[in-house]
Amino acid sequence: MNGETRVTIKADVDILTARQKGRALAQEIGFSNSSLTLIATAISELTRNILLYARTGELILSQVQEDGLQGILLIAKDSGPGIPDISRAMEVGYSTSGSLGLGLPGVRRLMDEFQIVSAAGKGTTVTARKWKR
Repeated sequence: MNGETRVTIKADVDILTARQKGRALAQEIGFSNSSLTLIATAISELTRNILLYARTGELILSQVQEDGLQGILLIAKDSGPGIPDISRAMEVGYSTSGSLGLGLPGVRRLMDEFQIVSAAGKGTTVTARKWKR
């Protein structure tokens, strides 16, 4: 698979589509079955957050190579309300939606690299990478 795959997120079914496409790409890259599950879980968390907080957004999936390593890149983007306090949002157990508060901290734990950029009223972009070891 060359380039990137974009999945528009605007309904629950899109979470499943994003998981399937991400899992297929990760399988193509050669990730182990346990890593496929971690990647699919991270995709679920990121896309569920888009629906929950922004209602619509996009997940971009692509294969990456760096220093002889192959991996998968996930970019979750939305134009929602943004996250007022990123450090607080990254605390396990913190939630503004009444959930368990495992989403973003969970994604950070599941992936090898994690970055979040958010601005009030402009939206949020989460970038995460998992390297095949």
